[in-house]
Amino acid sequence: MAKNKIWLDEPEDHDFPAAVDYLELLYPINEAKALAEKLRKEKTMVKKSKDILRASMLPLLPATNIHVSQNIKKVKKGKKLSPVLLVRTDHKLVIADGYHRVCAIYYLSEDLEIPCRIA
Repeated sequence: MAKNKIWLDEPEDHDFPAAVDYLELLYPINEAKALAEKLRKEKTMVKKSKDILRASMLPLLPATNIHVSQNIKKVKKGKKLSPVLLVRTDHKLVIADGYHRVCAIYYLSEDLEIPCRIA
């Protein structure tokens, strides 16, 4: 599957507030907002789904998870997904927005590249 057939060029506007919602569980609100703003300005790069999962130390969600299965269906129907938003911490990667998309892509192929922004 070609990258441009799966992914939007840019994260969607609603991804950044979603990232803040998650990040404020880990950081003070001002820091969470600053990280989201930094993500908004970062250039998009690509990383493999298996590497994102490994670095985040999160489990692969089951393909039967409602959000994972919806994203798999979207890709198979030719609908594009939004790039994921990531934050580096000491020796761990935080998936600020896009965990279900990462898992969905892993099921399609663990070697598929995912566009992402990293702060």
